[in-house]
Amino acid sequence: MSDTAQTGSLSNGYVQTILDLVINVEFDENYPELGEILIVEQSEKQAPLLVNDIKSDGTVVCLNIMSDRTIKKGMVAVRTGHGIEVPTGEKVIGRVLDFMGNPLDGGEPIPADAPRKDIFKVENKSTKFEALKPEIMETGIKVLDFFTPFVKGRKIGVIGGAGVGKTVLTTEIIHNVAKSSGVLSFFAGIGERIREGHELFETLKDSELLDSTGMFFGQMNENPVQRSLIAISATAALEYFRDEMKKDVLFFADNMYRYVQAKNELSTIMEQIPAEGGYEATIFSDIKTLQDRLSSNENGSITSVQTIYVPADDLSDPAVQMIQHELDSTLVLSRKVAEQGIRPAVDLTKTSSSLLTPEIVGQKHYDLSVEVQSLLQKYESLKGIIAIIGENELSPEDRSDFAKAKALVQYFTQRMFVTEKMLGVPGEYVKREDMLDGVEKIVKGELTLEDLKNAEPTKKEDKPAEPEAIVSGTATGTPVSTEQKAT
Repeated sequence: MSDTAQTGSLSNGYVQTILDLVINVEFDENYPELGEILIVEQSEKQAPLLVNDIKSDGTVVCLNIMSDRTIKKGMVAVRTGHGIEVPTGEKVIGRVLDFMGNPLDGGEPIPADAPRKDIFKVENKSTKFEALKPEIMETGIKVLDFFTPFVKGRKIGVIGGAGVGKTVLTTEIIHNVAKSSGVLSFFAGIGERIREGHELFETLKDSELLDSTGMFFGQMNENPVQRSLIAISATAALEYFRDEMKKDVLFFADNMYRYVQAKNELSTIMEQIPAEGGYEATIFSDIKTLQDRLSSNENGSITSVQTIYVPADDLSDPAVQMIQHELDSTLVLSRKVAEQGIRPAVDLTKTSSSLLTPEIVGQKHYDLSVEVQSLLQKYESLKGIIAIIGENELSPEDRSDFAKAKALVQYFTQRMFVTEKMLGVPGEYVKREDMLDGVEKIVKGELTLEDLKNAEPTKKEDKPAEPEAIVSGTATGTPVSTEQKAT
């Protein structure tokens, strides 16, 4: 901040032009800083403006973050000397907040004595992270624990088009990991449906996880300024817990593509020339800056799960590719797989992880992953041949491998705790070691597709009193109920 701002001698500006959410303000001297908040006191709600750019002619380009339509040309814009400062610390845990830290849960405002952090201010702290043995965090979700190991301090992306189960899978991860680890969690709802945010809130409440979770929401009904800022606000709150409170934090962002979309809408309003794919010219640096803040250092770790919407199911979309390159693991959900009734609808051949190494997951897990990928690749190539000549015409070895691959596809399906009420069947938590044993038995031919189908549950009303134990003792892995896992 300039010396003038620090001494309290802040000058005022005047609204010059208004174009939708973009408001140009004229200053004669003492220009505001980028990211600073100006207040239009003459508007009905004392509208805050966010300084976004300063042109060469001195015009200050601001964003009308609250969409206040009472701002008029000639009104005074007062400098505040500070940017958007969100509350953080213990007072935000269990609360639902907007991008400025205002409550959305009907509760009291966050106390004034709560620590606050400027959302654009990145502390010049070391990003040195001790080279300790990577810590695998068990999720209880077979397909995730096998193909994309959940490693502390790393990033996982759940990628897919509309309606393939990204939010459901993310909610299940929150339910399982937060409950078993007791680690502090943060959730950022970026441009998604209000209904989904409400459902997540109720799920966390029912699971008694609200007391260890902070939530920031900028849903799809909000303007693009708010939707683009919500991810940054949540990240700022995370950084405080990591750097000042020395905490390990779980961060869930749904949906990171909506951040890109909001920035793109803003660039259109501001009449900026688009870059590759029609996106905002600076979108790639914006993504990189945000992702770099979601890192670990000597103070603590940030482990993130980010959903990424794929427009038109096109995985080659430039924005999707850019976000994907920042991740350690990508779990790809497919509409084609979903149409086959497989849940979660994971495309096993497109899912990948740079963390699937012997040093991280162990030799047994690594060797099994190599064998499984080989079987799945062969399965895809054999499907075309079978469509022409039939499965019976295959060689005995090919028939055996094809059967193993079909068993693997079935094995990695799983019932979710978060869909229990909707589907009427209990959720399933499978321990990592049990999961690996199950995969090993399939690869060796000791567990068949028929065995797996015989172990499938019926609906709750058709089942005896202890539904969680229906496949207990089988090679499919021992499911653990929510109550069992909590103890």
